[in-house]
Amino acid sequence: MKIVFTPHAYISLAMIFSTILPIQSSHTNTILTEQGEKLQFRFDDTTQLTYSSKGRHYPILPNNNDDLIDIIIYLENLFSKDIAFVHDLPRLAHYQQVIYRVLSKDSRRTSFVLSKLPERYRRIASLHIQARKSFLLMEKKYGKPSLMPAWEIVPPEPIHLLLSYYYQAEQATGIDWEILAAINLVETGMGRIKGQSIANAQGPMQFLPSTWSEPGIGNNGDINDPNDSIQAAARYLVRRGGLLDIKKALWGYNNNDEYVNAVLLYSEILKENPLAYRSLFHWEIHFSVEEADLWLPVGYSQKIKIPISTYLTDFPESSPPE
Repeated sequence: MKIVFTPHAYISLAMIFSTILPIQSSHTNTILTEQGEKLQFRFDDTTQLTYSSKGRHYPILPNNNDDLIDIIIYLENLFSKDIAFVHDLPRLAHYQQVIYRVLSKDSRRTSFVLSKLPERYRRIASLHIQARKSFLLMEKKYGKPSLMPAWEIVPPEPIHLLLSYYYQAEQATGIDWEILAAINLVETGMGRIKGQSIANAQGPMQFLPSTWSEPGIGNNGDINDPNDSIQAAARYLVRRGGLLDIKKALWGYNNNDEYVNAVLLYSEILKENPLAYRSLFHWEIHFSVEEADLWLPVGYSQKIKIPISTYLTDFPESSPPE
């Protein structure tokens, strides 16, 4: 879907994203593909997505690969629809997120699942898994953290506002909105993470104060303001040559090839289907440590770094169920 940006071009898409209408409907086990082909799968109302019964609802993936394949098809089909009817979208999006985080660590299972998925869904799943694997390579290079982060996890800006910020930045600079959304996702989970990085980067788009203060970048805005930071990110990418070579510009944004690869992969997902932003927006903050892949929900707040064991003693539900 190619979006033509006029002063109000974002409105129809933003309305879809910002209006989630819960309705009662039965899930068919037949999907009509774009090619007019009927695709049969086994997921229906008798098949339930499983969540932990203790504390928060951490998604539990089925052990059976056929069941997992059915769930991927169901979720990706749901997220590709251009009508706003998705009930319980945040939990469904989190389930999607956990699927790809788990598969990215299991090459054998991933190979089987991808081989059985229809081409349309294989492409989507493959992009997600490749993006996540980029971060695993970064973890392998730099090591996993030994302490819980000094972060506060907060709700993001409303989805329609974030979309308007990306579109405004694209109109002003020519940098694709999908690139800006992907950076926002990988840097702070669409602004959910409040806290400084190891390098002292700050705000939703993680700017160094020294970069923010450069003429023509921060423009006397607030480094912690979502709109100001998104506009600044677009201007910075232009300065780094992003209109001619976005890959080179992204490397200037973060000097890491795997980071660049992940941003490009998530932006590709959005370019192929802008409605994918609806689920990415609802992805939760996960923090990968040796002990587990920890879920840090809205409300997590640590002013100083603390031992992982201390945190898990107080909040065992952050860890995936056994």
